[in-house]
Amino acid sequence: MSTIAHNFLGLPEERSAYSTAKAVVLPIPYDLTLSYLAGARHGPAAILAASRQVETFDHKLGLDVSEIGIATMPELEQAAASPEEMQRVIFDACGALLDDGKFVLALGGEHSITAALVAAHARRFDGVSVLQIDAHTDLRESYQGSRYSHACVMARVAETAPFMSVGIRSYSGNDNEKRFCARLISPEEFRNNAEIFEKIMAGLTDNVYITVDLDGFDPAVVPAVGTPEPGGLHWDEVMLLLENLAKNKKIVGADVVELSPRHGLEYADFAAAKLCYKLIGLGFFGK
Repeated sequence: MSTIAHNFLGLPEERSAYSTAKAVVLPIPYDLTLSYLAGARHGPAAILAASRQVETFDHKLGLDVSEIGIATMPELEQAAASPEEMQRVIFDACGALLDDGKFVLALGGEHSITAALVAAHARRFDGVSVLQIDAHTDLRESYQGSRYSHACVMARVAETAPFMSVGIRSYSGNDNEKRFCARLISPEEFRNNAEIFEKIMAGLTDNVYITVDLDGFDPAVVPAVGTPEPGGLHWDEVMLLLENLAKNKKIVGADVVELSPRHGLEYADFAAAKLCYKLIGLGFFGK
């Protein structure tokens, strides 16, 4: 498979060739169903650009994660026919990479891409569950005429895999939110419940897929998102959660979505890029 010249982290050929890479970055610049601030289609390119300023030595892990080889795939072209068709395109593309034995880190684009990514992983890993970091539940059955809107993604995920959601602070009051209320963790509960990690781990299986909607962070950390919500998670809190997860579970794949780049807020792009690198590192050097 061909990869791109301006790759994730700006890696040299010996660390970015698809044939030898253990991980791949899959850009999916899709934002057809966004309902507030536009621009998530530019998120993958902004993350790739910012990643070239990220140091490759991870001081927490004590090693250079990029030595495993990280290939960057060409952007996945948007299917204009329908959101349903885009799900099929994503499912097939991700499945081909998994069948080649790669760890897949996908870059959104809007959050709807996660449903197909989870489905592809669930087809190939036993008992996959999902850790969602997000401000919103995304549990509507349909939104603006589509069951595959970004506002419905976790309702679609729930049809495939159990999940735990952290950072939730915006609700629509739908029946799915009532059904899954025990799996929805606010920033306040995350900070104040002494047994929060035990609760999160108990709700997840051994194989975990991670989806990070960047609005799960407080806007002070990542302001450039499609639907910013005050009162979110801080950087160190998310790192603590991910590190704890990696000690207890196997991370099988991940995505980072909903970055909407803004001039003057490039630190959001950099934070997203650093998060992506951390997810790859924990996927290989966690449990």
